[in-house]
Amino acid sequence: MTDPSFYDQLLAIVGNVFDAYSAVLFLPGPDGDVCRTAAAFSLGDALDRDVAIVPGMGLVGWIIRESKPLLISNFDQRRGVLGYYRGGEEERIRAFMGHPVPETGGALCLDSRKTYTFGDKDLKILSQFAALAGSHLARAREVETSLYEHRFYQCLRLIATLHKSRPKWEAFRDGLLELLAATTGYRYCLLAVRDESGRSYYLEGANENPFQGGREADLRFSVGQGLVGWVFKNQTPVYSGEKDDAGATGLPLFGLDMPAADCKSVVCLPIRFSKKTRGVLTLADPRPLPVTEELKVFTSMVAENLALFLENLHLRTRLAKPSA
Repeated sequence: MTDPSFYDQLLAIVGNVFDAYSAVLFLPGPDGDVCRTAAAFSLGDALDRDVAIVPGMGLVGWIIRESKPLLISNFDQRRGVLGYYRGGEEERIRAFMGHPVPETGGALCLDSRKTYTFGDKDLKILSQFAALAGSHLARAREVETSLYEHRFYQCLRLIATLHKSRPKWEAFRDGLLELLAATTGYRYCLLAVRDESGRSYYLEGANENPFQGGREADLRFSVGQGLVGWVFKNQTPVYSGEKDDAGATGLPLFGLDMPAADCKSVVCLPIRFSKKTRGVLTLADPRPLPVTEELKVFTSMVAENLALFLENLHLRTRLAKPSA
């Protein structure tokens, strides 16, 4: 996300400025819903640094959900819970102050063992620290996105000229799948192709064998069988984690009869030319990786490039056949 030492230094300053017992910064992850501890400063050792805060969960969750500051000068558990301490440490807290983090979401929170420690002026100063944390994270994410997109751009440039260095289909296919795996970080990059009958498909290429037990990938599958078959049949891309595709992404890659790696992240794209879905390009990984809009655009461009290559290969093969 960003260099954690920046937030650690920021929280140490915040804690000292306000003479706080603890200062905790919660920031959202890539999914934007769950906030976790990005940095913390405490005079004790009872902070739960692994706590996950969802909007509406306790006082911190209220700040995140409502995007409003909160100041409690005389705190007790009847007014709510903090949720970031272990054991009974929270019972010793007597004052609390928190402010939402602008731009990115999250909350910057302070507490004290003394009543009436914080006032309205303190809350205003805290808002400036929260703004600094949000600005830093927003800029860091912009840099990450720029690097992310640049990596995709470089890969597309290599794919565009791959046919020159690897003119034969097998070499081109293997090079493409290797490039995809290296660029996206997905463990498996697969290409399935429909056979001449149009009723079944097979695994044409893979950067790594996805089948359990190292079984050979020479089997045929009925169109409609497994997630890959579903894409053949419905001619629709599938992205793991999307609600409208929940039913499809629950399917195994190649059907129940063919045990393959259990993948929590999947991108399946139909390869179409001559008005038919001729293949399916699949990225899969056992880890729950985010499927970003940038990844969707990138993989769709790769699929279009692959479709163009296969269409030209198909036409060359037809022209090479002797006429009757």
